[in-house]
Amino acid sequence: MKARSPWLWVPTLYFAEGLPYFIVNTISVIILKDLGMDNSTLALLTSLIGLPWLVKPLWSPFVDIFKSKRWWIVTMQLCMAVTVAVLALTLPAKSPFTWTLILFTITGFASASHDIAADGFYMIGLDQRRQSAFVGIRNTFYRIAMVFGQGVLVVIAGLLEKRTGAVSRAWSVTLLGTSILLALVTAYHAFVLPRPAEDATAGRKTAREIFREFGEAFGTFFTKPGIVLTLCFLLLYRLPEAFSVKLLYPFFSDSLADGGLGMDKAAFGMVYGTAGVIALLAGGILGGWHISWRGLRRCLFPMALSLALPCVVYLIMALTQPSSVWTVGAYVVLDQFGYGYGFTAYTVYMMRFADGPLKTSHYAICTGFMALSMLLPGAVAGYLQESLGYVGFYVMVMVCCLATVAVTLAARRSLPADA
Repeated sequence: MKARSPWLWVPTLYFAEGLPYFIVNTISVIILKDLGMDNSTLALLTSLIGLPWLVKPLWSPFVDIFKSKRWWIVTMQLCMAVTVAVLALTLPAKSPFTWTLILFTITGFASASHDIAADGFYMIGLDQRRQSAFVGIRNTFYRIAMVFGQGVLVVIAGLLEKRTGAVSRAWSVTLLGTSILLALVTAYHAFVLPRPAEDATAGRKTAREIFREFGEAFGTFFTKPGIVLTLCFLLLYRLPEAFSVKLLYPFFSDSLADGGLGMDKAAFGMVYGTAGVIALLAGGILGGWHISWRGLRRCLFPMALSLALPCVVYLIMALTQPSSVWTVGAYVVLDQFGYGYGFTAYTVYMMRFADGPLKTSHYAICTGFMALSMLLPGAVAGYLQESLGYVGFYVMVMVCCLATVAVTLAARRSLPADA
């Protein structure tokens, strides 16, 4: 079969990888808040439905054992299109949310499985030269999915809510349109994705071989030099952001009397989901360039400060409750730019630690701890906010910056001078 151009499938594959992730981890927060869920329950449950990305390394061997990666991609995309459609058609006007949470969780497991297959397919579908050439393309389209999921869909739902006057109807229409888009992408990939010989099910490793390698990967990971310090770094570096991220939409949407900003969904989608994401990407690009120029050891501490300290903008907004969308937008852009710049160091640190004979598996385990670092604080964030109020909560977030600084200083000392 004649090889198909990567331009035909790499952009759409990584758009399809990103969109469900943001539906489960961002849209779920907004929908459940709009439908009346309290902040403590909201933060806990939306953290738990992110569990698939935490345990993703544990079932990655099954993607290698059963069927081809191409089969997994198309099947999981179809599964996500169906579950999002069912979610749209069964979205309640108010609680209970049990069925909604189950559907978000199913979508999450399908999305995480799709991530495993898509990343593996990328490596076997392209030679090394093209893998390097298309890294920027795949990242760009993943980020386009980020803007679409956190920005465009939220703005559309906000405008539909104003027109129809019904929150559940607005989100049902938005999600139904999203499911149709996912179905179209699935049909496209069923015909366009190449069929690499290496992806054939015949002649692959046995289950015993894969599980032996899997056990070896975990065993060698937890005996690497500096593992305790690295785990502390992975779990605490993003602590301020981990506490605050699940409460961003509740803070923006809660009334002034409740300590929030009283903004509508459309404004939130523009401010956080669009302008904030663009600032995040710009910060990430600058961060990558800075590390390549100065080295990780020199950049790590200023990047940690850049990630943690801009969280003060939410404390300022909690104290002043600005009404101007432009003012709020400026604060969010500052925070997200700093976060994007500082998060680059976290990613590079993981890659440096994972480097070695089993670097792919070790990096996947690192991403599991990265997910855990967001899940645990996010699960209790709502209870803390309801106990402390928004001002007290954001004071606590700023105190958490001390943990970021402490683990960064320790990690920096462990890096070689030329890192």
